[in-house]
Amino acid sequence: MNLILQALHDIPSAQIEHLAKLSGAARIEQVAAHLYRLRDAKPHSAIAPYCLEHRLDYGFVAHGTHLSDFGLVVMDMDSTLINIECIDEIADMQGLKPQVAAITESAMRGEIDFAESLRRRVALLEGLNESALQRVYDERLQLNPGAEVMLAKLKEHGIKTLLVSGGFLFFTERLKPRLGLDFTHANTLEIQDGKLTGKVLGKVFDAQGKADWLVKIREELELKPEQVIAMGDGANDLKMMAHAGISIAYHAKPVVREQASYALNFVGLDGLVNLLSNC
Repeated sequence: MNLILQALHDIPSAQIEHLAKLSGAARIEQVAAHLYRLRDAKPHSAIAPYCLEHRLDYGFVAHGTHLSDFGLVVMDMDSTLINIECIDEIADMQGLKPQVAAITESAMRGEIDFAESLRRRVALLEGLNESALQRVYDERLQLNPGAEVMLAKLKEHGIKTLLVSGGFLFFTERLKPRLGLDFTHANTLEIQDGKLTGKVLGKVFDAQGKADWLVKIREELELKPEQVIAMGDGANDLKMMAHAGISIAYHAKPVVREQASYALNFVGLDGLVNLLSNC
């Protein structure tokens, strides 16, 4: 195994040497400004808390692993690919962001059933003009750092992308052509006479829905589970992450970090590329 270390800042040599000693690494290699590979390293219980304390992201990756080994990357949208929770920002247009955000947070931690939490949040949006959705997209939605680098690298290696969201089709369908995504799926808000009714059309697209879509697209592409990477930040992403060969918790809730193959707590989305291209 190689131990990959990355950060948003210069990593002092003393920290690298300390981690090399803990892991018994045979050699230290600097790959880029904030990226190191420790050859032939072994896990040690002190590595995780040390990296957390010093704001380092780390991962033990099998030697020879490369992005080209994979054929599909499945991503959550809100707070993973993009920097906001869309429903919270829509609610802000109604002056209801604190109420909706509290339910969102609880659902993300796995304390409330997602489908129920979504219905409760959407109900609070009843009567809002649909133009608020476009305002959120235009004025507040931004990609998380490293997103464009990551997507360009995936495309370079011929890896397909699937964006799944417990949020709304309004946003996924705009991001799809803008970013060149291959597949997207999300919930549809009911709109009548230009206003939100406070309801979601059809069955709520929830954690199981995300998992089912991962399997559906994987089978269409004739890929094995180990050829799939899934990335998310909330409890609603755990089922789909369980169906992937590699799961990545991106700036995620503790319940997700605990169950993921890797956690990117500090670096951007390009951390996925750094992790799996330098082994």
